[in-house]
Amino acid sequence: MAGNARRKIVVLGSTGSIGRQTLDVVRQHPEKLQVVGLAAHSNAKLLLAQAAEFDVHCLALADESLASAPVGDLLRAQARSGGEDGSLGFGPAAVVGLAQTPGADVVVNALVGAAGLRASVEALEGGRVLALANKESLVVGGDLIMPLSRRVDEARRVAGKAPKAGPAGALMPIDSEHGAIYQCLIGEEAREVSRLWVTASGGPFRGRSREQLSCVTAAEALAHPTWSMGPKITIDSSTLMNKGLEVIEAHHLFAMPYDRISVVVQPQSAIHSMVEFVDGSVKAHLGTTDMRIPIQYALSYPERWDAPVEPLDFTKIGSLDFAAPDTDTFRCLALARCAGETGGTLPAVMNAANEVAVAAFLAGEGTYLGIAECVEAVMDAHAAGGAGGVQPAESVEQLEAADAWAREEAARHIR
Repeated sequence: MAGNARRKIVVLGSTGSIGRQTLDVVRQHPEKLQVVGLAAHSNAKLLLAQAAEFDVHCLALADESLASAPVGDLLRAQARSGGEDGSLGFGPAAVVGLAQTPGADVVVNALVGAAGLRASVEALEGGRVLALANKESLVVGGDLIMPLSRRVDEARRVAGKAPKAGPAGALMPIDSEHGAIYQCLIGEEAREVSRLWVTASGGPFRGRSREQLSCVTAAEALAHPTWSMGPKITIDSSTLMNKGLEVIEAHHLFAMPYDRISVVVQPQSAIHSMVEFVDGSVKAHLGTTDMRIPIQYALSYPERWDAPVEPLDFTKIGSLDFAAPDTDTFRCLALARCAGETGGTLPAVMNAANEVAVAAFLAGEGTYLGIAECVEAVMDAHAAGGAGGVQPAESVEQLEAADAWAREEAARHIR
């Protein structure tokens, strides 16, 4: 960060779990961060309150029906109070457009689902740092996102915006596991890395059999033992789909072959991930189970700012346990890895099917074990030629078409 200038950030998904915690980091470091754009899906009242608190005038809401609601008029007034620089848009395109907010240095993409891919592309194409909490951007479009991030990295180096050592920082993962790996790799030679260890808590159903999972309710699945997250990612954590998505992300972020990415269950969630080197040494990243730590690092890199939470007390951890994940019971991890290894359009299809199945489960329309069954059925249909069969990933439009087909196909397999 040059001089004493505040880093200007746009937060897409500001009313969700990651978005709210991002704004909490801003509250703790107002002299270093300035919010210049906010976007939400439908929580207009909270968006308005956030805009007023942080004096933000560039706003967007994905829910177009709210344009004619009374709160829409209040949002317009907030935008107009910024003069010519203010703006307010409704609809998914308006949310994506906010990634190009003039003067923004960093775009925090905390959108949920595949809808975040286009916003990530827009942010990087605009030369902005992408602080990425939207897993699907890399899962669905990693083949498109990573070349863009490398281009921005090079531009940052040429412009003198990159640190003298370490990554240039165009793409900063907002995720405990990938943030941990990112930090463990700084100062290391890529050729000396032998394995990435992605840790998992195991979720609330660790140790249960498929028979015991047959009657699981949404309320039970939402009771995560160590992390406080949004409903979709919490369900994904319980099925281990979240860990499967993270394996695909790690493959793209760190250019690591799938056979050198392993998942290990670490129930205390004290170790956020590990990097193993060719000489047998292992670096582990430990810290408090609070997402504000990786969020802050993504915004402060290459600096480290005062901790946003109480530090980890090693005298109270007690013990650190490790176990292999049960991929026979929790099928989603194996399905996601299969999709990643196959590549092309299959990860987009897998992800879309999972989103539909999880939404159905949360709505009481599908079963817990039915999530993996739905995902597998849609992946099999695509591999057999559905939607033209698995093809190399070439454009956002192509991936969005695969996503749309998979959603329709998934609706037929809810059970």
